[in-house]
Amino acid sequence: MPENQKKLIVIVPMPGTYLLDIAGPLDVFTAADKMLSETAADNDIGYEIVLASPLSTRKVATKGGLEFTCPAKVDELDRPIDTLIVAGFSIRNLETGRRFCNWLHDAYPKMRRIGSVCIGTYALAEAGILHGRQATTHWEHSQEFQRRYPDIQVDTNPFYTRDGNVYTSGGVASGIDLALALVEEDYGRDIALAAARKLVLFLKRTGYQSQFSSLLQIHSMENSIAGKLQPWMMQHLQHDLTVEELATHSNMSLRNFNRVFLRETGMTPAKFVEKLRIEVARKYLEDSDLSMEQIAEKCGLGGVVSMRRTFMRHMMVSPSDYRRTFRTSLHTVD
Repeated sequence: MPENQKKLIVIVPMPGTYLLDIAGPLDVFTAADKMLSETAADNDIGYEIVLASPLSTRKVATKGGLEFTCPAKVDELDRPIDTLIVAGFSIRNLETGRRFCNWLHDAYPKMRRIGSVCIGTYALAEAGILHGRQATTHWEHSQEFQRRYPDIQVDTNPFYTRDGNVYTSGGVASGIDLALALVEEDYGRDIALAAARKLVLFLKRTGYQSQFSSLLQIHSMENSIAGKLQPWMMQHLQHDLTVEELATHSNMSLRNFNRVFLRETGMTPAKFVEKLRIEVARKYLEDSDLSMEQIAEKCGLGGVVSMRRTFMRHMMVSPSDYRRTFRTSLHTVD
């Protein structure tokens, strides 16, 4: 692509996706282009952003029911694509997206880079673009995604990942994080920061997706030992909850309890108890006015220092930072 030609950014809004999947990256690239037009001497520096429908029609409906008409369909694009971003995907209708995935497979080698927002990773995976690569997706779909595509290394901690010229992002708002990173990669930190300030965003958010995801999928364990023990453990978190005590409460031998627990949950009883303590601590941090000392005691996490160390290991953010970020809106921010 000539140096003096604007980079063509193609955003593909998949039907039934959240509007923010589309609007987030669109607004970031638009804001960055405006900054560049005001500061760059060359008017051809910047971005041209195009929404391109993956369907046989240019009309695409979002999850919220808003329908809009794209300026083009993907197979009508006749200019070299610098960056293509797949915004969302419909897991339930993988077959209906086959036509687009086939087009994506053929078009990808001609692009400088490609990315996805949220479960747009499914489109990249179905097109064979993620084969043998590292990727992230929405934390809620990570286990199903890994089962479906075992050759892809899934890491749902980061907001976005890069493997070569393939970029994937996690939850809906992570598309904004990815777009800002791409702008910084293209035109430097100052332009990316100016765009972030214009949109009142963080250039780089602290933390990881694990802040949002549930550490324990209790609902899928209702008939397991862990599922049956969980209500009792919740009432006794301030106690030691040794493996021996858990086995006794389950009327099982220690050896058999350990074996069955690991098979059913994929983790040891001690790790399960630790994760449960953190889940309960999260709720106290979000919804209560309890001090750190009180939360640590109620959850059996020892003192404040011990709780912070354990919380950081699981959530990659301190309890105080977590509280500032996720405290319910009814609480007054100091």
